[in-house]
Amino acid sequence: MRIGFVGAGKVGCTLGKYMVEHNICVSGYYSRSRESARWASEFTHTNCYETLEGLALSSETLFLTVPDGAIKEVWNDLKQYALEGKCICHCSGAMSSAAFSGIDQMGAFGYSIHPLFAVHSRLQSYREISQAYFTIEGAEKHVEFWKEFFEALGNPVCVIQPEGKILYHSAAVFVSNLVTGLFETGIELLQKCGFERESGEEALRTLFLNHCHSVATSGVVESLTGPVERADLATVQKHLWALPGREREIYVRLSEVLVEIARQKHPKRNYEELSRFLRKSRESEQAREREEVS
Repeated sequence: MRIGFVGAGKVGCTLGKYMVEHNICVSGYYSRSRESARWASEFTHTNCYETLEGLALSSETLFLTVPDGAIKEVWNDLKQYALEGKCICHCSGAMSSAAFSGIDQMGAFGYSIHPLFAVHSRLQSYREISQAYFTIEGAEKHVEFWKEFFEALGNPVCVIQPEGKILYHSAAVFVSNLVTGLFETGIELLQKCGFERESGEEALRTLFLNHCHSVATSGVVESLTGPVERADLATVQKHLWALPGREREIYVRLSEVLVEIARQKHPKRNYEELSRFLRKSRESEQAREREEVS
């Protein structure tokens, strides 16, 4: 099977190089930026196609590694070519294979194949993606083939349903993008304490990395520490008195999640008073927001 890539950005280069390194036959790349396609083809030692039609004719499977907003547009361009029997895959975390409207009538098979991995570099990410989970959603006929395809590369695979795609992608955002926001919030709070930005980043780096490693290796229950885990209501109250509005709301919402984790870790410890305080704080914040809106 020859696999072609439409799009020569970070995801396309990473997946193509990863497959080539595992002796998968990659036909090559087409991109609206000829320079990008040429670079990707040289990087992967594959072909550079000047037309979408040329890539489609040379490939049994096409991966559309383009931004989410461009998937339907590229698909509409592809529809004019003979696609019978081909697999058409996109790599969006949030979109399902329903993006390929009318694909059944064309005798082709649509899939959403997404690596649960932050692809950060066209040059390096292929070296790091070997442990990433892949999720697959799409036409039943070849789902098992794609599952076995990525498992043979060494990747764990989960087959999901189309209605689960948005929640799945939300989960990825929680532990990647939103964590970036939390780290930035921590830096801003340290700056209010007198830290320079650079020293604030440096001060938090070890704490952040060590805790992320603990969560990833030991799980959320074993790695939980801090005032919520100790049911230290006095400290939580002091935090909320000191925090400005936006940060206070984030603190309360996430602390309510931590209470449930803490109960698993210490089933005999009493978290009721802390839980009530957090709930009342959240309700007060919501009431204040409603008043502002009205």
